Amino acid sequence: MKRKRYYYLITMQYLGFRYHGWQKQPDVNTVQRMTERTLAYVFGHKNFKLLAAGRTDAKVSANEIAIELFLDDEPLDISAFLPLFNQNLPQDIRVLKIIETDEKFNIIQHPKVKEYIYLFAFGEKYHPFAAPYMTNILGDLDIETMKKGAKLFEGNHYLKTYCYKPTAHTILEGEIELCEIVENNLFTANFFPEQSYLLRVRGAGFKRHQIRMMMGTLILLGKGELDLDFIKRSLQPNSNIEVNYIAPASGLILNKMIFKDL
Repeated sequence: MKRKRYYYLITMQYLGFRYHGWQKQPDVNTVQRMTERTLAYVFGHKNFKLLAAGRTDAKVSANEIAIELFLDDEPLDISAFLPLFNQNLPQDIRVLKIIETDEKFNIIQHPKVKEYIYLFAFGEKYHPFAAPYMTNILGDLDIETMKKGAKLFEGNHYLKTYCYKPTAHTILEGEIELCEIVENNLFTANFFPEQSYLLRVRGAGFKRHQIRMMMGTLILLGKGELDLDFIKRSLQPNSNIEVNYIAPASGLILNKMIFKDL
């Protein structure tokens, strides 16, 4: 007899500082590995499969990420399962909601918008407790010039400069709906520096390390090592300009994942 399959969209969040990213890998701890281990324990079997709408790199956090659960044989009682799932997950992983979908839903191909933020501060070295959440840039940064630089990324551009090790199959064009630097009023803690900032970037999809390479370029811009014309030239069609600085991973957060028409 053919097994009946059930489909669920899970929205979850996690602090990525102690994980080697989302995707399961041999010999290292990942968010997918811990999530699957917890599901197997709660279900008492392994008749399920997970598929994420995007992957985060080592030490990158997610305030909101979506994964699809394919479950064989028996449907979920979501109201009973969700608190039990959270109870058994590590304290740095939490499920926000679960909705049922069907076989027509494709988490990879379904139209969606992703919003990333990158938290940073500059000046003196700040409290070490803030390290998992934001990047500390020693010395001064010209924030106003960085704000102008961020806006240059908005629109349709050739993004090879901001794609880590592209292959012959990598699509090098892309659209960035929003790119801005603003004061950080989103995340607070008493051990954060008095003033911090965030880069907010929104679009349908991003290349490998793209946000961190954009942030690295903006940091160099703020230090006066690059100018606004560098960013303009780097976004021109067939540009071969290279960026050698990738901003640290721990300041990056997948902040939102919005599925259209769902």
